[in-house]
Amino acid sequence: MAVKIVRLGAARSPSEGLRIGTVRRPPRGVPKTEFASGNWYDVWYPNLAPSVDTMKLGQSVETDKDWAAFSKKYRAEMNEPDASRNLDLLAAMSHQASFSMGCYCENEARCHRSLLRDLLSERGANIA
Repeated sequence: MAVKIVRLGAARSPSEGLRIGTVRRPPRGVPKTEFASGNWYDVWYPNLAPSVDTMKLGQSVETDKDWAAFSKKYRAEMNEPDASRNLDLLAAMSHQASFSMGCYCENEARCHRSLLRDLLSERGANIA
């Protein structure tokens, strides 16, 4: 049992379990009926996506300084009570079930999903 951090739209691994899309917007041009079959996600969960302003900041990252500013802002959002409780729940669930979470970004190192991995790990999640 574990949570796996993935790129949405990439091929699924056999043990991945339910795929959760932690993105602000659904994939463009993809009918809702094809979200799961197209390997996007089974459940859309924008609660753990960056806010619109923070997402725009993340999309404009070019330097390590920009990334640090984005990381700080996103972490602050995830420390808000509702988001923090969501992360606590998912960390606990990772010990009882297999599931995956992700985003569309090509480069995980400059994507909020890398920060999600860290946030879940800090809460004791079982990370695949």
